[in-house]
Amino acid sequence: MGFAAARRRQRLTAFLLACLVALFLGWFVLPATQPARADDANPPADGGGAAPPPKAASTEDSMAIHMIKSIGLFMGIILGLLSISLVALVVLLAMDVRMGDSVPPGFVEEFTEIVNKRRFKEAYELAKNDTSFLARVLTSGMARLQYGIEDARETAMNTVESIRAGKEQLTTYLATIGSLGPLFGLVGTVYSMVGAFREMADVSKPVDPHRMAGTLSHGLVVTMVGIGLAVPAIFCHAFFRNRIVRISMETANVADDLLTQMYHNSKPRPGTPVTDARGATGAIKSAD
Repeated sequence: MGFAAARRRQRLTAFLLACLVALFLGWFVLPATQPARADDANPPADGGGAAPPPKAASTEDSMAIHMIKSIGLFMGIILGLLSISLVALVVLLAMDVRMGDSVPPGFVEEFTEIVNKRRFKEAYELAKNDTSFLARVLTSGMARLQYGIEDARETAMNTVESIRAGKEQLTTYLATIGSLGPLFGLVGTVYSMVGAFREMADVSKPVDPHRMAGTLSHGLVVTMVGIGLAVPAIFCHAFFRNRIVRISMETANVADDLLTQMYHNSKPRPGTPVTDARGATGAIKSAD
């Protein structure tokens, strides 16, 4: 059951990544042209009067085309890779960090029923063959249950921290993307400011404010894209980190309850016939 779910997640992840790559390539590779307006090309006639002077053709691009030109190939590749990584991490965390998958209610019910029937080997095999967070913690704890409940609890809690650290590594990458986005944007801003100041320092030609504004606009576009990339990365980092903490605490509590239940059920019950070393059969008397 766990392997089938893992394979479905892998196929879904591959599909989402393929869609994202296709969108990225379509955004940066496909030519984007702005259609010419018919009324500019063919001005209406005035009945007998002189034709109005032709309007100057506008060279201003649309916002999307301006952003593509401003980002360029180099920054486009870097920001595109960061965007793909961000979406991939969010998809992976959304599929992996879920309470229903980490602490499956069906698994808890089945494990409790098997333990109450004192079929401990079957309970161990059930936990060992399951890939959920809780099952992995129970497997490590049950392996040490023969040395006492305290030793089993300590081993289980260590496993919780180990698995939690592995899941938090992905959220650390989200925080890294959230930090790199504005930094790359700042590089674009500084680069455009350097270009604008070089134009101002050139005494061989007059300063054109329109050209300077265009140069600064290109750099600010890169900054805007970097900030736009950082905002969802920081939000997702905080969201998934809090969810991991909550899931870890719930897993630890449920695992402790199940291990305690298994430990007490493994003790011989009062009145249960046992066989001593000499082959005699008796009954275990209650402690009181």
